[in-house]
Amino acid sequence: MSRKRPAPAVVLVGFMGAGKTTGARMFASALRARTIDTDKRVEQDVGMTIPQYFGRHGEAAFREVEERVTLEILDKADGDVISLGGGTLGSARVREALARHTVVLLHVSLPTAWRRAKRSSRPLAKDRDAFVARYHERQEVYEQVADVVLPEVDRQLLRTAIPAIRQVRDAKGARLLWAHTDSGGYPVWLRPGLLRDLPPWPLPDGSRRIAVTDEHVAEHHAGRVPGLAGVVEFPAGEAHKTLATCERVWSAFVEQGVTRADHVVAIGGGVVGDLAGFVASTYQRGIPVVQVPTTLVAQVDSAYGGKTGVDLPAAKNYVGAYHQPAAVLVDPDTLETLPPEELAAGYAEVVKTALIAGGALWEQVSSGAPVDPLTVLRCARTKLQVVADDERDGGRRQVLNLGHTVGHAIETVTDYRRYRHGEAVGLGLLAALRLSGQEALRGQVAELLARAGLPTTMDPAIDVGAVHAATAKDKKRLGSEPVPFVVVREPGDVRYGQQMADRDVRSAIAELAG
Repeated sequence: MSRKRPAPAVVLVGFMGAGKTTGARMFASALRARTIDTDKRVEQDVGMTIPQYFGRHGEAAFREVEERVTLEILDKADGDVISLGGGTLGSARVREALARHTVVLLHVSLPTAWRRAKRSSRPLAKDRDAFVARYHERQEVYEQVADVVLPEVDRQLLRTAIPAIRQVRDAKGARLLWAHTDSGGYPVWLRPGLLRDLPPWPLPDGSRRIAVTDEHVAEHHAGRVPGLAGVVEFPAGEAHKTLATCERVWSAFVEQGVTRADHVVAIGGGVVGDLAGFVASTYQRGIPVVQVPTTLVAQVDSAYGGKTGVDLPAAKNYVGAYHQPAAVLVDPDTLETLPPEELAAGYAEVVKTALIAGGALWEQVSSGAPVDPLTVLRCARTKLQVVADDERDGGRRQVLNLGHTVGHAIETVTDYRRYRHGEAVGLGLLAALRLSGQEALRGQVAELLARAGLPTTMDPAIDVGAVHAATAKDKKRLGSEPVPFVVVREPGDVRYGQQMADRDVRSAIAELAG
Protein backbone atom coordinates (compact mmCIF):
# COMPACT_ATOMS: atom_id res chain seq x y z
CA MET A 1 0.00 0.00 0.00
CA SER A 2 1.49 3.35 -1.10
CA ARG A 3 2.15 6.01 1.50
CA LYS A 4 -0.07 9.07 1.31
CA ARG A 5 1.81 12.07 -0.07
CA PRO A 6 2.26 14.74 2.63
CA ALA A 7 0.15 17.85 2.18
CA PRO A 8 1.95 21.19 1.70
CA ALA A 9 2.33 23.23 4.84
CA VAL A 10 1.39 26.87 5.28
CA VAL A 11 4.69 28.50 6.21
CA LEU A 12 4.61 31.96 7.78
CA VAL A 13 7.61 34.20 7.21
CA GLY A 14 8.34 37.79 8.09
CA PHE A 15 10.59 40.11 10.02
CA MET A 16 10.88 40.34 13.79
CA GLY A 17 7.65 41.57 15.31
CA ALA A 18 5.47 40.53 12.36
CA GLY A 19 3.22 38.44 14.59
CA LYS A 20 4.09 35.08 13.08
CA THR A 21 3.40 33.14 16.28
CA THR A 22 -0.02 34.75 16.72
CA GLY A 23 -0.77 34.33 13.03
CA ALA A 24 0.22 30.68 13.10
CA ARG A 25 -2.19 29.95 15.95
CA MET A 26 -5.01 31.69 14.09
CA PHE A 27 -4.35 29.87 10.81
CA ALA A 28 -3.91 26.52 12.56
CA SER A 29 -7.22 26.95 14.37
CA ALA A 30 -9.05 27.83 11.14
CA LEU A 31 -7.39 25.05 9.16
CA ARG A 32 -7.61 22.51 12.00
CA ALA A 33 -3.92 21.90 11.63
CA ARG A 34 -0.95 21.49 13.91
CA THR A 35 1.19 24.56 14.50
CA ILE A 36 4.97 24.40 14.67
CA ASP A 37 7.21 27.27 15.78
CA THR A 38 10.78 26.75 14.58
CA ASP A 39 12.20 29.04 17.27
CA LYS A 40 10.67 26.88 19.97
CA ARG A 41 11.94 23.72 18.30
CA VAL A 42 15.44 25.21 18.18
CA GLU A 43 15.27 26.00 21.88
CA GLN A 44 14.19 22.42 22.60
CA ASP A 45 17.06 21.14 20.47
CA VAL A 46 19.79 23.17 22.21
CA GLY A 47 18.26 23.05 25.69
CA MET A 48 18.32 26.81 26.28
CA THR A 49 16.71 30.02 25.04
CA ILE A 50 17.81 31.55 21.77
CA PRO A 51 19.28 34.66 23.48
CA GLN A 52 21.29 32.37 25.76
CA TYR A 53 22.58 30.29 22.85
CA PHE A 54 23.40 33.43 20.89
CA GLY A 55 25.35 34.81 23.81
CA ARG A 56 27.38 31.64 24.36
CA HIS A 57 27.99 30.45 20.81
CA GLY A 58 27.35 33.39 18.45
CA GLU A 59 25.12 33.89 15.46
CA ALA A 60 26.95 31.53 13.06
CA ALA A 61 26.49 28.54 15.38
CA PHE A 62 22.85 29.46 15.91
CA ARG A 63 22.19 29.64 12.16
CA GLU A 64 23.60 26.15 11.68
CA VAL A 65 21.24 24.72 14.29
CA GLU A 66 18.33 26.77 12.95
CA GLU A 67 18.91 25.51 9.40
CA ARG A 68 19.11 21.85 10.47
CA VAL A 69 15.98 22.00 12.63
CA THR A 70 13.99 23.93 10.02
CA LEU A 71 14.89 21.53 7.22
CA GLU A 72 13.77 18.58 9.35
CA ILE A 73 10.44 20.30 10.07
CA LEU A 74 9.82 21.20 6.42
CA ASP A 75 10.70 17.70 5.25
CA LYS A 76 8.25 16.02 7.65
CA ALA A 77 5.48 18.64 7.40
CA ASP A 78 2.05 17.36 6.44
CA GLY A 79 -0.51 20.15 6.20
CA ASP A 80 0.95 21.92 9.24
CA VAL A 81 1.14 25.65 9.90
CA ILE A 82 4.78 26.54 10.46
CA SER A 83 6.19 29.78 11.84
CA LEU A 84 9.76 30.48 10.73
CA GLY A 85 12.27 32.63 12.57
CA GLY A 86 12.88 36.02 10.97
CA GLY A 87 16.36 35.19 9.67
CA THR A 88 15.78 31.58 8.65
CA LEU A 89 15.49 32.49 4.97
CA GLY A 90 19.14 33.47 4.92
CA SER A 91 19.74 29.78 4.22
CA ALA A 92 19.59 28.83 0.54
CA ARG A 93 18.74 25.25 1.53
CA VAL A 94 15.73 26.42 3.50
CA ARG A 95 14.56 28.58 0.59
CA GLU A 96 14.79 25.56 -1.72
CA ALA A 97 12.88 23.37 0.76
CA LEU A 98 9.98 25.85 0.75
CA ALA A 99 9.16 25.05 -2.88
CA ARG A 100 6.52 22.40 -2.06
CA HIS A 101 4.84 24.53 0.58
CA THR A 102 2.66 27.67 0.56
CA VAL A 103 4.75 30.56 1.87
CA VAL A 104 2.85 33.41 3.49
CA LEU A 105 4.62 36.69 4.18
CA LEU A 106 3.22 38.68 7.10
CA HIS A 107 4.11 42.29 6.41
CA VAL A 108 5.21 44.48 9.27
CA SER A 109 6.30 48.09 8.91
CA LEU A 110 9.72 49.11 10.16
CA PRO A 111 8.37 51.38 12.95
CA THR A 112 6.08 48.61 14.23
CA ALA A 113 8.82 45.99 14.03
CA TRP A 114 11.25 48.16 16.02
CA ARG A 115 8.64 49.13 18.62
CA ARG A 116 7.86 45.48 19.28
CA ALA A 117 11.37 44.07 19.03
CA LYS A 118 13.22 46.62 21.17
CA ARG A 119 11.15 45.62 24.21
CA SER A 120 12.07 41.96 23.75
CA SER A 121 15.18 39.94 24.56
CA ARG A 122 15.95 39.40 20.85
CA PRO A 123 19.73 39.49 20.38
CA LEU A 124 19.44 41.25 16.98
CA ALA A 125 17.25 44.08 18.31
CA LYS A 126 19.84 45.95 20.35
CA ASP A 127 21.21 48.40 17.77
CA ARG A 128 18.62 50.38 15.79
CA ASP A 129 20.84 51.17 12.80
CA ALA A 130 21.74 47.49 12.38
CA PHE A 131 18.09 46.60 12.86
CA VAL A 132 17.03 48.97 10.07
CA ALA A 133 19.69 47.65 7.68
CA ARG A 134 18.69 44.05 8.42
CA TYR A 135 15.00 44.90 7.87
CA HIS A 136 15.61 46.26 4.35
CA GLU A 137 18.00 43.45 3.49
CA ARG A 138 15.52 40.74 4.41
CA GLN A 139 12.51 42.26 2.61
CA GLU A 140 13.86 41.26 -0.78
CA VAL A 141 14.40 37.68 0.38
CA TYR A 142 10.86 37.49 1.73
CA GLU A 143 9.49 38.77 -1.58
CA GLN A 144 11.42 36.15 -3.52
CA VAL A 145 9.88 33.19 -1.71
CA ALA A 146 6.41 34.43 -0.79
CA ASP A 147 3.39 32.97 -2.55
CA VAL A 148 1.09 35.14 -0.44
CA VAL A 149 1.57 38.60 1.07
CA LEU A 150 -0.72 39.71 3.91
CA PRO A 151 -0.93 43.33 5.12
CA GLU A 152 -0.11 44.62 8.58
CA VAL A 153 -3.46 44.37 10.35
CA ASP A 154 -4.79 42.47 13.35
CA ARG A 155 -3.99 38.89 12.39
CA GLN A 156 -7.46 37.72 13.44
CA LEU A 157 -8.88 39.93 10.69
CA LEU A 158 -7.10 37.81 8.09
CA ARG A 159 -9.30 34.76 8.59
CA THR A 160 -11.23 35.79 5.49
CA ALA A 161 -8.05 35.30 3.44
CA ILE A 162 -7.85 31.58 4.23
CA PRO A 163 -10.08 30.33 1.36
CA ALA A 164 -7.92 32.25 -1.14
CA ILE A 165 -4.71 30.98 0.47
CA ARG A 166 -6.02 27.44 0.04
CA GLN A 167 -6.37 28.15 -3.69
CA VAL A 168 -2.75 29.26 -4.15
CA ARG A 169 -1.55 25.78 -5.08
CA ASP A 170 -4.17 25.70 -7.87
CA ALA A 171 -3.24 29.16 -9.16
CA LYS A 172 -0.27 27.87 -11.16
CA GLY A 173 2.37 30.24 -9.87
CA ALA A 174 0.23 33.33 -9.36
CA ARG A 175 1.16 35.50 -6.37
CA LEU A 176 -1.64 36.36 -3.97
CA LEU A 177 -1.73 39.77 -2.30
CA TRP A 178 -4.54 40.02 0.22
CA ALA A 179 -6.33 43.36 0.34
CA HIS A 180 -7.85 44.17 3.71
CA THR A 181 -10.33 46.97 4.30
CA ASP A 182 -12.96 47.66 6.93
CA SER A 183 -15.55 46.84 4.24
CA GLY A 184 -14.02 43.41 3.72
CA GLY A 185 -11.05 41.73 2.12
CA TYR A 186 -10.42 40.49 -1.40
CA PRO A 187 -7.71 38.66 -3.35
CA VAL A 188 -5.29 40.30 -5.75
CA TRP A 189 -3.81 37.68 -8.09
CA LEU A 190 -0.68 38.66 -10.00
CA ARG A 191 1.32 36.77 -12.59
CA PRO A 192 2.57 37.39 -16.13
CA GLY A 193 0.28 35.39 -18.39
CA LEU A 194 -2.48 35.26 -15.77
CA LEU A 195 -5.26 35.81 -18.32
CA ARG A 196 -4.14 32.72 -20.23
CA ASP A 197 -4.69 30.55 -17.17
CA LEU A 198 -6.87 32.23 -14.57
CA PRO A 199 -6.86 31.32 -10.87
CA PRO A 200 -10.16 30.14 -9.36
CA TRP A 201 -12.82 32.75 -10.12
CA PRO A 202 -13.80 34.68 -6.98
CA LEU A 203 -17.57 34.50 -7.50
CA PRO A 204 -19.85 31.47 -7.94
CA ASP A 205 -20.61 30.05 -11.38
CA GLY A 206 -24.24 31.13 -11.10
CA SER A 207 -23.21 34.79 -11.11
CA ARG A 208 -22.98 35.94 -14.74
CA ARG A 209 -19.88 37.87 -15.80
CA ILE A 210 -20.71 41.14 -17.59
CA ALA A 211 -17.66 42.91 -18.98
CA VAL A 212 -17.39 46.69 -19.10
CA THR A 213 -14.52 47.99 -21.20
CA ASP A 214 -13.59 50.65 -23.72
CA GLU A 215 -13.44 50.23 -27.46
CA HIS A 216 -9.62 50.07 -27.59
CA VAL A 217 -9.22 47.51 -24.81
CA ALA A 218 -12.04 45.33 -26.11
CA GLU A 219 -10.06 44.66 -29.26
CA HIS A 220 -7.05 43.33 -27.34
CA HIS A 221 -8.26 41.80 -24.10
CA ALA A 222 -12.03 41.39 -23.67
CA GLY A 223 -11.98 38.03 -25.43
CA ARG A 224 -9.27 36.73 -23.08
CA VAL A 225 -11.58 36.56 -20.06
CA PRO A 226 -13.60 33.34 -20.33
CA GLY A 227 -17.25 32.87 -19.51
CA LEU A 228 -18.48 36.38 -20.29
CA ALA A 229 -22.25 36.59 -20.55
CA GLY A 230 -22.15 40.08 -22.04
CA VAL A 231 -19.87 42.96 -23.00
CA VAL A 232 -20.61 46.69 -22.77
CA GLU A 233 -18.18 49.03 -24.53
CA PHE A 234 -17.82 52.80 -24.46
CA PRO A 235 -15.41 55.23 -26.19
CA ALA A 236 -11.88 55.36 -24.76
CA GLY A 237 -10.46 58.33 -22.88
CA GLU A 238 -10.91 60.46 -19.77
CA ALA A 239 -13.32 62.71 -21.65
CA HIS A 240 -15.84 59.85 -21.57
CA LYS A 241 -15.59 59.24 -17.82
CA THR A 242 -18.93 60.94 -17.30
CA LEU A 243 -22.43 60.38 -15.95
CA ALA A 244 -23.67 60.22 -19.55
CA THR A 245 -21.47 57.19 -20.17
CA CYS A 246 -22.69 55.64 -16.91
CA GLU A 247 -26.29 56.01 -18.07
CA ARG A 248 -25.38 54.29 -21.31
CA VAL A 249 -23.87 51.35 -19.38
CA TRP A 250 -26.75 51.15 -16.88
CA SER A 251 -29.21 51.03 -19.76
CA ALA A 252 -27.21 48.27 -21.45
CA PHE A 253 -27.37 46.27 -18.21
CA VAL A 254 -31.14 46.60 -18.16
CA GLU A 255 -31.35 45.42 -21.77
CA GLN A 256 -29.14 42.42 -20.98
CA GLY A 257 -31.20 41.47 -17.93
CA VAL A 258 -28.40 42.01 -15.42
CA THR A 259 -29.50 41.42 -11.82
CA ARG A 260 -27.93 41.63 -8.38
CA ALA A 261 -26.96 37.98 -8.75
CA ASP A 262 -24.53 38.96 -11.54
CA HIS A 263 -21.28 40.91 -11.46
CA VAL A 264 -19.22 43.35 -13.50
CA VAL A 265 -15.80 42.56 -14.90
CA ALA A 266 -13.95 45.84 -15.45
CA ILE A 267 -11.36 45.23 -18.20
CA GLY A 268 -9.14 48.22 -18.92
CA GLY A 269 -7.24 51.10 -17.42
CA GLY A 270 -8.03 53.70 -14.81
CA VAL A 271 -10.97 55.23 -16.67
CA VAL A 272 -12.64 51.85 -17.19
CA GLY A 273 -11.96 50.74 -13.61
CA ASP A 274 -13.30 53.96 -12.10
CA LEU A 275 -16.41 54.09 -14.28
CA ALA A 276 -17.23 50.37 -14.21
CA GLY A 277 -16.73 50.29 -10.45
CA PHE A 278 -19.08 53.25 -10.02
CA VAL A 279 -21.67 51.65 -12.29
CA ALA A 280 -21.41 48.45 -10.23
CA SER A 281 -21.72 50.37 -6.95
CA THR A 282 -24.97 52.02 -8.05
CA TYR A 283 -26.73 49.53 -10.37
CA GLN A 284 -29.63 48.07 -8.37
CA ARG A 285 -27.91 49.61 -5.33
CA GLY A 286 -24.76 47.61 -5.82
CA ILE A 287 -23.41 44.50 -7.52
CA PRO A 288 -19.90 43.02 -7.27
CA VAL A 289 -17.07 44.04 -9.56
CA VAL A 290 -13.89 42.18 -10.51
CA GLN A 291 -11.11 44.48 -11.70
CA VAL A 292 -8.89 43.31 -14.59
CA PRO A 293 -6.42 46.21 -15.02
CA THR A 294 -4.67 46.34 -18.39
CA THR A 295 -2.66 49.57 -18.09
CA LEU A 296 0.30 50.43 -15.92
CA VAL A 297 -1.52 53.16 -14.00
CA ALA A 298 -4.31 50.70 -13.15
CA GLN A 299 -1.99 47.83 -12.22
CA VAL A 300 0.14 49.89 -9.86
CA ASP A 301 -2.57 52.12 -8.39
CA SER A 302 -6.16 52.66 -9.47
CA ALA A 303 -7.46 49.06 -9.54
CA TYR A 304 -7.04 48.74 -5.76
CA GLY A 305 -8.78 50.38 -2.87
CA GLY A 306 -12.36 50.68 -4.07
CA LYS A 307 -12.41 54.31 -5.18
CA THR A 308 -14.83 54.63 -8.08
CA GLY A 309 -16.27 57.63 -9.84
CA VAL A 310 -16.61 59.96 -12.79
CA ASP A 311 -15.66 63.52 -13.64
CA LEU A 312 -17.71 66.70 -13.82
CA PRO A 313 -16.75 69.56 -16.15
CA ALA A 314 -15.77 71.61 -13.09
CA ALA A 315 -13.59 69.02 -11.31
CA LYS A 316 -12.17 65.51 -11.54
CA ASN A 317 -13.68 62.52 -9.71
CA TYR A 318 -16.37 64.64 -8.07
CA VAL A 319 -19.09 61.98 -8.27
CA GLY A 320 -18.27 58.53 -6.94
CA ALA A 321 -18.46 55.93 -4.22
CA TYR A 322 -16.26 53.53 -2.30
CA HIS A 323 -16.95 50.07 -3.69
CA GLN A 324 -14.28 47.46 -2.98
CA PRO A 325 -13.77 44.87 -5.73
CA ALA A 326 -14.47 41.18 -5.26
CA ALA A 327 -11.00 40.53 -6.70
CA VAL A 328 -8.27 42.08 -8.84
CA LEU A 329 -6.60 40.00 -11.56
CA VAL A 330 -3.27 41.49 -12.67
CA ASP A 331 -1.49 40.22 -15.77
CA PRO A 332 1.60 42.35 -16.53
CA ASP A 333 1.70 40.84 -20.02
CA THR A 334 -1.26 43.03 -20.97
CA LEU A 335 1.09 46.02 -20.82
CA GLU A 336 2.74 44.77 -24.02
CA THR A 337 -0.22 46.08 -26.06
CA LEU A 338 0.10 49.64 -24.73
CA PRO A 339 1.56 52.43 -26.86
CA PRO A 340 4.75 53.98 -25.41
CA GLU A 341 2.90 57.15 -24.43
CA GLU A 342 0.45 55.20 -22.28
CA LEU A 343 3.22 53.25 -20.57
CA ALA A 344 5.03 56.51 -19.86
CA ALA A 345 1.87 58.00 -18.36
CA GLY A 346 1.60 55.05 -15.98
CA TYR A 347 5.21 55.53 -14.97
CA ALA A 348 4.29 58.75 -13.16
CA GLU A 349 2.18 56.71 -10.74
CA VAL A 350 5.11 54.32 -10.26
CA VAL A 351 7.34 57.25 -9.26
CA LYS A 352 4.64 58.61 -6.95
CA THR A 353 4.21 55.25 -5.25
CA ALA A 354 7.97 54.81 -4.89
CA LEU A 355 8.25 58.19 -3.17
CA ILE A 356 5.57 57.09 -0.71
CA ALA A 357 7.10 53.66 -0.11
CA GLY A 358 10.78 54.56 0.03
CA GLY A 359 13.03 51.57 0.70
CA ALA A 360 13.54 48.93 -1.96
CA LEU A 361 10.89 50.33 -4.30
CA TRP A 362 12.43 53.81 -4.33
CA GLU A 363 15.91 52.32 -4.81
CA GLN A 364 14.63 50.32 -7.77
CA VAL A 365 12.75 53.19 -9.41
CA SER A 366 15.30 55.93 -8.71
CA SER A 367 18.01 53.81 -10.33
CA GLY A 368 16.13 54.13 -13.60
CA ALA A 369 15.46 50.39 -13.76
CA PRO A 370 12.68 49.42 -16.19
CA VAL A 371 9.25 48.61 -14.83
CA ASP A 372 8.90 44.85 -14.43
CA PRO A 373 6.45 42.51 -12.62
CA LEU A 374 8.36 43.07 -9.36
CA THR A 375 7.78 46.82 -9.69
CA VAL A 376 4.06 46.19 -10.18
CA LEU A 377 4.03 43.87 -7.15
CA ARG A 378 5.79 46.38 -4.91
CA CYS A 379 3.54 49.25 -6.01
CA ALA A 380 0.44 47.14 -5.40
CA ARG A 381 1.72 46.14 -1.95
CA THR A 382 2.27 49.79 -1.06
CA LYS A 383 -1.20 50.85 -2.18
CA LEU A 384 -2.88 47.92 -0.42
CA GLN A 385 -1.13 48.62 2.90
CA VAL A 386 -2.08 52.31 2.79
CA VAL A 387 -5.71 51.37 2.13
CA ALA A 388 -5.62 48.77 4.91
CA ASP A 389 -4.56 51.55 7.27
CA ASP A 390 -7.24 53.98 6.08
CA GLU A 391 -9.99 52.91 3.68
CA ARG A 392 -11.89 56.19 3.32
CA ASP A 393 -9.38 59.03 3.30
CA GLY A 394 -9.69 59.80 6.98
CA GLY A 395 -5.94 60.13 7.31
CA ARG A 396 -3.00 58.22 5.85
CA ARG A 397 -4.72 57.33 2.57
CA GLN A 398 -4.40 60.98 1.62
CA VAL A 399 -0.68 60.42 0.92
CA LEU A 400 -1.83 58.71 -2.30
CA ASN A 401 -2.90 62.18 -3.45
CA LEU A 402 0.76 63.16 -3.83
CA GLY A 403 1.01 65.21 -7.03
CA HIS A 404 -2.70 64.90 -7.73
CA THR A 405 -3.98 68.25 -6.51
CA VAL A 406 -2.12 70.21 -9.18
CA GLY A 407 -2.33 67.28 -11.63
CA HIS A 408 -6.13 67.13 -11.40
CA ALA A 409 -6.33 70.91 -11.75
CA ILE A 410 -4.33 70.76 -14.98
CA GLU A 411 -6.62 68.04 -16.32
CA THR A 412 -9.72 70.04 -15.39
CA VAL A 413 -8.72 73.31 -17.05
CA THR A 414 -7.72 71.46 -20.23
CA ASP A 415 -11.04 69.55 -20.40
CA TYR A 416 -9.23 66.22 -19.83
CA ARG A 417 -7.96 66.33 -23.43
CA ARG A 418 -4.47 67.91 -23.38
CA TYR A 419 -2.72 65.45 -21.05
CA ARG A 420 -3.10 61.85 -20.09
CA HIS A 421 -3.78 61.41 -16.39
CA GLY A 422 -0.24 60.21 -15.67
CA GLU A 423 1.29 63.08 -17.61
CA ALA A 424 -0.65 65.57 -15.49
CA VAL A 425 0.28 63.70 -12.30
CA GLY A 426 3.95 63.88 -13.28
CA LEU A 427 3.68 67.66 -13.53
CA GLY A 428 1.80 67.68 -10.23
CA LEU A 429 4.62 65.70 -8.61
CA LEU A 430 7.12 68.36 -9.60
CA ALA A 431 4.88 71.05 -8.12
CA ALA A 432 4.48 69.03 -4.91
CA LEU A 433 8.23 68.57 -4.58
CA ARG A 434 8.75 72.32 -5.04
CA LEU A 435 6.21 72.92 -2.26
CA SER A 436 8.11 70.34 -0.20
CA GLY A 437 11.31 72.37 -0.54
CA GLN A 438 13.04 69.34 -2.05
CA GLU A 439 15.10 70.89 -4.83
CA ALA A 440 17.51 67.98 -5.34
CA LEU A 441 14.75 65.38 -5.22
CA ARG A 442 12.67 67.47 -7.63
CA GLY A 443 15.57 67.47 -10.07
CA GLN A 444 15.98 63.70 -9.71
CA VAL A 445 12.27 63.08 -10.32
CA ALA A 446 12.23 65.46 -13.27
CA GLU A 447 15.08 63.47 -14.80
CA LEU A 448 13.22 60.18 -14.27
CA LEU A 449 10.05 61.58 -15.85
CA ALA A 450 11.90 63.07 -18.81
CA ARG A 451 13.77 59.83 -19.42
CA ALA A 452 10.40 58.06 -19.56
CA GLY A 453 9.13 60.53 -22.16
CA LEU A 454 6.91 62.51 -19.80
CA PRO A 455 6.58 66.30 -19.90
CA THR A 456 8.35 68.25 -17.17
CA THR A 457 6.99 71.64 -18.19
CA MET A 458 3.42 72.69 -18.84
CA ASP A 459 2.09 73.84 -22.18
CA PRO A 460 2.61 77.64 -22.08
CA ALA A 461 -0.87 78.10 -23.52
CA ILE A 462 -2.37 76.83 -20.25
CA ASP A 463 -3.39 79.65 -17.93
CA VAL A 464 -1.47 79.43 -14.64
CA GLY A 465 -4.19 81.38 -12.83
CA ALA A 466 -6.87 78.97 -14.01
CA VAL A 467 -4.87 75.98 -12.78
CA HIS A 468 -4.27 77.71 -9.45
CA ALA A 469 -8.00 78.45 -9.10
CA ALA A 470 -8.87 74.83 -9.97
CA THR A 471 -6.72 73.49 -7.13
CA ALA A 472 -9.17 75.10 -4.70
CA LYS A 473 -11.88 72.72 -5.96
CA ASP A 474 -9.90 69.59 -5.13
CA LYS A 475 -12.18 67.09 -3.43
CA LYS A 476 -9.81 66.82 -0.43
CA ARG A 477 -10.83 70.32 0.64
CA LEU A 478 -13.04 70.39 3.75
CA GLY A 479 -15.29 73.27 4.75
CA SER A 480 -13.80 76.72 4.37
CA GLU A 481 -10.23 75.55 4.90
CA PRO A 482 -7.78 75.85 1.97
CA VAL A 483 -7.11 72.62 0.14
CA PRO A 484 -4.43 70.57 1.95
CA PHE A 485 -1.33 69.37 0.10
CA VAL A 486 0.81 66.27 0.35
CA VAL A 487 4.54 66.95 0.77
CA VAL A 488 7.67 64.81 0.80
CA ARG A 489 10.25 65.02 3.59
CA GLU A 490 12.24 62.22 1.97
CA PRO A 491 11.34 59.04 0.06
CA GLY A 492 9.36 56.94 2.52
CA ASP A 493 8.36 59.97 4.63
CA VAL A 494 5.37 61.64 2.98
CA ARG A 495 3.06 63.95 4.95
CA TYR A 496 -0.57 64.75 4.20
CA GLY A 497 -2.82 67.60 5.33
CA GLN A 498 -0.20 70.33 4.86
CA GLN A 499 -1.45 73.88 4.37
CA MET A 500 0.49 75.95 1.85
CA ALA A 501 0.59 79.68 1.30
CA ASP A 502 -1.43 80.68 -1.75
CA ARG A 503 1.52 82.50 -3.30
CA ASP A 504 3.70 79.38 -2.95
CA VAL A 505 1.13 77.21 -4.71
CA ARG A 506 0.84 79.68 -7.57
CA SER A 507 4.62 79.94 -7.79
CA ALA A 508 5.02 76.14 -7.97
CA ILE A 509 2.47 76.03 -10.82
CA ALA A 510 4.08 78.99 -12.60
CA GLU A 511 7.43 77.21 -12.47
CA LEU A 512 5.88 74.39 -14.52
CA ALA A 513 5.06 76.89 -17.24
CA GLY A 514 8.75 77.73 -17.58
